[in-house]
Amino acid sequence: MTDLTLGDIERLLAAGADRPVTGSHSQLDHALQTAAVLRERVPGVEELAVAGLVHDIGHLLPGVDDASHAAAGAAAVREALGERVAGLVGLHVEAKRYLVASEGTYGGELAPDSVSSLALQGGPMSADECVVFSALPYAAAAVELRRADESGKVPGLVIPGLGEWSGALRRAQR
Repeated sequence: MTDLTLGDIERLLAAGADRPVTGSHSQLDHALQTAAVLRERVPGVEELAVAGLVHDIGHLLPGVDDASHAAAGAAAVREALGERVAGLVGLHVEAKRYLVASEGTYGGELAPDSVSSLALQGGPMSADECVVFSALPYAAAAVELRRADESGKVPGLVIPGLGEWSGALRRAQR
């Protein structure tokens, strides 16, 4: 499934309530928490928060595995949410690989699901890959997204629901 409409995106995110990430923490919980963390850490950069909301939408697409969820998610939201949001979605796994390679303590901060997926996603970047990644236009924002991604995994955290994000999604709509 590619070229999702805004309605498709909202329906997929809502369906994520039935897809666990870890324990009782669902894909929807994770999406909402990641977006809320970004809204708080980087106020006024709404496209980044929207990217946080949809960053793992590839996990909700049929037939998409963990290794390809970032690219599939980016392709799926590009038409509806634009190149910046799609670019950030597409880079969030590479940002994890970059951080593990470039910051000695980052790997120790990863949740168990992130540790297990890291190997499937290519492991830490090589020094050459780090140089290439850091030169990408969205690299810094993708690193911010990745840090929020790891922070958005708190079981039971009370945050606003998906309806709170309808306006932001519509403003990001192309």
